[in-house]
Amino acid sequence: MNNLLRKMTLTGMFTAIATLTSSFIFVPVGYAKIFPIQHVVNVITAVILGPFFAVTQAFLVSLIRNMIGTGSIFAFPGSMIGALLAALLYQKTKKIGIACIGEVLGTGILGSLACYPIAVLLLGEKAALFGFLPAFLLSSLMGSLLAFLLLNVLLKNDYMRRLFYENSTNDRRI
Repeated sequence: MNNLLRKMTLTGMFTAIATLTSSFIFVPVGYAKIFPIQHVVNVITAVILGPFFAVTQAFLVSLIRNMIGTGSIFAFPGSMIGALLAALLYQKTKKIGIACIGEVLGTGILGSLACYPIAVLLLGEKAALFGFLPAFLLSSLMGSLLAFLLLNVLLKNDYMRRLFYENSTNDRRI
């Protein structure tokens, strides 16, 4: 139970970081807003906590951002698909770079394509099928690159490596 509480606490902290930064670190592009910190947090959560907590964090950030008016409905499919794919690929390969590629593919390509039906059906917008792709791809690419650099720097420190893997789904003690 203690590990579950620790993971829930970390998920809450990552959710808070991504939500707070969304109010001042974003770039509007077309129908969407670019939030590179969301992708940084998605990759970090995917690597440290695994698929369930990564998707939960992405959902919570999208929900809170929509409730406070700093996000759009398009945040849901993009961030959640990206977080899931990043976590699954990291679990399979144990490589941070592959997790970053999963975030870019999941959010930048699959998530952007998932936004098309939302734009057409719910918002009545006549958007091009690939209209979200440039914004989502740029955002996830920037965020994944930052996450890759940040994780590699942090994991060089013995204390941080122990802290990360103590909470990680890769820890056999869990």
